Amino acid sequence: MKKLTIILATGVTDSLKNLKIALENQGYGILQAKDGPAAIDLYDQAKPDLAILDLSLPKISGLEVLRILKKKCHRLPVMVVTNHVSTNTAIETMKLGAYDYITQPFEIAKMLDIINTAISPDIEGERRIAINPNTFAQGSFEADTIIGNSREMLEIYKMVGQVAQSDAPVLIQGESGTGKELIARAIFNHSLRSKKQFLAINCAAIPEQLLESELFGHEKGSFTGAVTKKIGKFEQCDGGTIFLDEIGDMALSAQSKVLRVLQDQVFERVGGHESIKVNVRLVAATNKSLVQAVKEGSFRVDLFYRLKVISLFLPPLRERPEDITLLADYFLLKYRHKLRKEINGIAHSTIMRLTQYEWPGNIRELENVVQSAIVLCKGDVILPEHLPIGEMMEKKKRPMAVVPAEEKNYAEMFEDILVSIVDYLINQDVDDIAGRLTDGLEEAMIKLTLQRVNNNQVKASKMLGISRNTLRSKIEKFNL
Repeated sequence: MKKLTIILATGVTDSLKNLKIALENQGYGILQAKDGPAAIDLYDQAKPDLAILDLSLPKISGLEVLRILKKKCHRLPVMVVTNHVSTNTAIETMKLGAYDYITQPFEIAKMLDIINTAISPDIEGERRIAINPNTFAQGSFEADTIIGNSREMLEIYKMVGQVAQSDAPVLIQGESGTGKELIARAIFNHSLRSKKQFLAINCAAIPEQLLESELFGHEKGSFTGAVTKKIGKFEQCDGGTIFLDEIGDMALSAQSKVLRVLQDQVFERVGGHESIKVNVRLVAATNKSLVQAVKEGSFRVDLFYRLKVISLFLPPLRERPEDITLLADYFLLKYRHKLRKEINGIAHSTIMRLTQYEWPGNIRELENVVQSAIVLCKGDVILPEHLPIGEMMEKKKRPMAVVPAEEKNYAEMFEDILVSIVDYLINQDVDDIAGRLTDGLEEAMIKLTLQRVNNNQVKASKMLGISRNTLRSKIEKFNL
């Protein structure tokens, strides 16, 4: 096995003398350079595994040697040591790609940990996942690309293909960050309206008093500040597709107008009396339970059923972990050049950490994590320590449910639990005891199962012995 070598281009201090001895005791080959040019020559001759540079090297400064070495090999870990802390120098050092910026005196043990970590992928022979740019279609990093090969996403693609050329309204449901707008754009791009306008409006981002004007326009003088006539999004989008994101946050007054457009393709501007005819396809999305919103009176039941002619449910990322690696590769290829980092891949240990995380922010959170890891990565492979979420990346261990040691008659178990509840309901002369208890048991059973499998609906439906559609309807019914 090749002996790992380190260039030590530094002054002579007690810390550095002790570090040299400690490194040699660990089996590293140490190549010493007295000045900047000597350090560069040593690199050309020996192609070392790491370099440690003093900022105040003679002839050529450590900063300039760092710049030259990184140009020769961007993968080379280079550590910079200094006797004097300087904010500007520290920033410039890291901008040039230094692995670390160390002030003297330092603890030998900590310094050895940093050095071993810097070279550890090669020491341990950690396998790397090299990203093949041809994995993704040419131009996909600029377009609205949907990434995913999981069974769940395949079903979504099939649905998009089936509904795209229809003019029927589509309701896309799913948690924040799952890519609802991308699906809406895919429906539009594959529709007969693809040559026309596609306009996206986030209903939650526009104040209630301005949303009607934004959607339907207004006449001059219709309210304070309406100094000119305004054409709304529905009018601008005539012949095309309008996407109303977070429609569950829309005010009831605007909902009634949207309902009329869906029914008759007609509306009036705010403050106007002229009926305007349009031909617009509506795609809506929400991360809320519209069933619950209807129950609470914040969403019109007639609009809900008008929207739900075609309904798509986007699964959260935790329900399709097989797509995480593909998405991480995609975001690495998308951002590494934008962020000026020559990173070739993601370590297997990093992928394992990513797939163990529950991703409450879904794809949007994964995208941000990969971008942050690219910035923090000091080599050419993303390692677990480059992930910005620290302890959050540790998969939460959930307590196991208590179950009988031996097979037991479940009727007897429930009898013990329910006796006092049934007695109470009978004393209260309550009707439909069976319905109440069945609903309560079903809700508790679904809630507990979802908790135990980290809200993985695929796994929960299988364990409960019901279909995923049935599980989703129960989740909405019980507002879980």
